[in-house]
Amino acid sequence: MAVKTIWPINHSCGHKADRDLSNRPADRRAAFAEWLASQECSDCWRASKENSEQAKAAWVKAKRAEEQAESEAWSQQYRMPPLEGTERAVPWGVRCRHQILTTAYTALVVDGETSEVEWEKVEESARTITRAGWWIDQRSSQPDELTELLQAATGADQPPENPHF
Repeated sequence: MAVKTIWPINHSCGHKADRDLSNRPADRRAAFAEWLASQECSDCWRASKENSEQAKAAWVKAKRAEEQAESEAWSQQYRMPPLEGTERAVPWGVRCRHQILTTAYTALVVDGETSEVEWEKVEESARTITRAGWWIDQRSSQPDELTELLQAATGADQPPENPHF
């Protein structure tokens, strides 16, 4: 007698289905059918995955809104100018600028040896950069790189152009 290929499965979600296990070796069908019975059916698995993804998307949206509100409040408190860019880039740039400058302040002033007077110069330089894309591009930078990045962006470390060229 041949080992059956169609197995009745009573899934953990309560649904029942007949599964064709002919693509499995005959000696592994019973164990696989037992494992299938411990799982949700395909429809329930998809539904739970969609609900999980929707919950994650809602959490991310709420977290971004919270970060955005905090970043905008910080920008007002420290007199940071509005950023320029696309509708999508501006909010992201505001969050990046907030994160970059607060992380750098903590590392350089609070935990480091930069004075408040020196930091104010860094802040003033940062205020001149209003392109959201620049802040987004710097989001992975290290706090000790900030001064050099700001100098490069503002041209503060560039020699005057030679008019003969």
